[in-house]
Amino acid sequence: MINPLLEIFQTPFQTPPFGQIKDEHFLPAVMEAIREAKEEISQIKSQDHPNFENTIEALESAGSRLAQVSAIFFNLNAAETTDAIQQIAKEISPLLSEYGNDILLDEALFEKVEAVYRQRATLELDEEQATLLEKTFKSFIRNGAKLSATEKVRLREIDQALSKMGLQFGENVLKETNRYELVIEHEEDLKGLPANIIEAAAQTAIERDKEGKWIFTLAFPSYVPFMTYSENRGLRRELFLAYNTKCCKGDELDNRGIIQSIIRLKNERAKLLGYPSYADFVLEERMASGPEQVLAFLHELLEKSKPKAEEEVKELAQFAQELDGLEQLEKWDFAYYAEKLKKQKFEVDDELLKPYFELENTVRGVFATANRLFGLVFEKNEAIPVYHPEVNAYQVKDLTGNHVAVLYTDFYPRAGKRNGAWMTSYRGQRKTATGDQRPFVSIVCNFSRPTKTKPSLLTFNEVTTLFHEFGHALHGMLANGKYESLSGTSVFWDFVELPSQIFENWCYERECLDLFATHYETGEKIPDSLIERLKLAANFHQGYQTVRQISFGLLDMAYHSSSPNDLIDIVAFEKSSMAKTELLPAVAETLMSTSFSHIFQGGYAAGYYSYKWAEVLDADAFELFVEKGIFDPETASAFKEHILGAGGRIHPTILYRRFRGRDPKPEALLRRAGLLATS
Repeated sequence: MINPLLEIFQTPFQTPPFGQIKDEHFLPAVMEAIREAKEEISQIKSQDHPNFENTIEALESAGSRLAQVSAIFFNLNAAETTDAIQQIAKEISPLLSEYGNDILLDEALFEKVEAVYRQRATLELDEEQATLLEKTFKSFIRNGAKLSATEKVRLREIDQALSKMGLQFGENVLKETNRYELVIEHEEDLKGLPANIIEAAAQTAIERDKEGKWIFTLAFPSYVPFMTYSENRGLRRELFLAYNTKCCKGDELDNRGIIQSIIRLKNERAKLLGYPSYADFVLEERMASGPEQVLAFLHELLEKSKPKAEEEVKELAQFAQELDGLEQLEKWDFAYYAEKLKKQKFEVDDELLKPYFELENTVRGVFATANRLFGLVFEKNEAIPVYHPEVNAYQVKDLTGNHVAVLYTDFYPRAGKRNGAWMTSYRGQRKTATGDQRPFVSIVCNFSRPTKTKPSLLTFNEVTTLFHEFGHALHGMLANGKYESLSGTSVFWDFVELPSQIFENWCYERECLDLFATHYETGEKIPDSLIERLKLAANFHQGYQTVRQISFGLLDMAYHSSSPNDLIDIVAFEKSSMAKTELLPAVAETLMSTSFSHIFQGGYAAGYYSYKWAEVLDADAFELFVEKGIFDPETASAFKEHILGAGGRIHPTILYRRFRGRDPKPEALLRRAGLLATS
């Protein structure tokens, strides 16, 4: 049987032939690709005179088929998974973990790499080559190349176990999310909810064979509007508890034991490699060089933002008391009353804004913004295969018609798709002997579906989410490096959010909004008065939101810098770690750790702080765009060259200085968030 994953793809730009790929193709393809990669490694080890080209560059390009097959498989496991794919993942993950260890623990291979590394002062490498050499050598050291034989065996066991546990954690969260539904039978329980949200809930009920009722789920487009608009406080509490008690109910989906095992193994791995904690291990390769620097950064932000957050909560509690006689503001009340207060203060709310942000128009606006800044043109190409009928594929070109990238967009929730929004790549960018291999990039979101009477209309928060993920996509699409491991988003984790977070800033600018923000029924452009109110409302509850983000960063650092012995009681550990950031009464039953996929399944372990870290960079960088003009060609060109195109070719501190002319100033973030007076 022909396995399409092992053939040259006969598709436009050699994109993945999704329609030909069956579940049963993945495991054999991974096994064959591993065999091929090991042959390539053997060739490197056979070199009598190791040098940069035959060792470091050869190692960089080894296993390219394996990278391609793995990218296709794991991206589908996130966006279009099935029970069968999840089962295959449990077989594939240990194989990949073992392969990675086979490479990084191979003494003969490390000998060749180290021989080249010793010559580095005489090799006359350019900065990208020098970075690749340094990164390659350090990857061996950081993955146990100098451990004893017994220690290497243990490292392999740890990595195998961690790969399985991360998958299981994510599967449990997805199953818990999918199995819950809030079924409403009486129309009076829908009071306060916008018509389109009610219509969507009725549509969900029909799809689940419960016609005549309304169903709300834990998917963001269902959960968030209910918590924001429902007048039924009891149902808000019920949905809040369902969302915030995921995977901590003592059943087969409980993730507490998995968390304890993950932290214990990560700690053991770090100690094995000579680091005091897993956080120390991770942060060695970050702009923030250690846990102390991260904690100092978070605590400084907390000191600046908590007084403002406390004022905001006090004001909201008083507002709720005056409006409804509410004696105690609880966590399930916050979004509901915050939306009402925002509307009263700024005469702006999501329902007023949504008609101006029809999804297709907003996508066109994102494309137009990228065109104005970076000269990109997006053409839908239906010849490019997609993995689901709702996915669109675009060829991306520059202004002269040269091919730049392929972009996939996937916007609606499905049972096989995890919550949230993300950018990913099916193929990275690199320079090869035959030319420039251009990337295949995807953005995946969970926006409200169109209903029978209305198109998909975005909240302003969803608009910023789309711009955010598209910023990541630009980082991938405009990559211009020699080596895939240093290209695009392959940068330090606390730098990777700069392109995404800075792109959100354009959403608030008239010049950008004019490109797409028109009323879906009347065609009227969003009025100036609404934009002004939108800008004023941008800092609404910024103190509260900042403290909330800090709380997640502190919890992450606590997990990854503490002793596993402290985790006997996950509930007590979480409460203690987040105590300084608590602004509302604690809810005893809740536990966010058990669904904290960013750090237990994704790549943010000991790195959640990077969202706030990158906000400092993006606020400082965008001040230059404001000063010069938000579509200033010179500034955009510098950002494209030194940030988006440069990838990880050199330390991000240097790249930022090349763009900005200096180091970032934290005051820019505090100014933007309204936590510091404007100079």
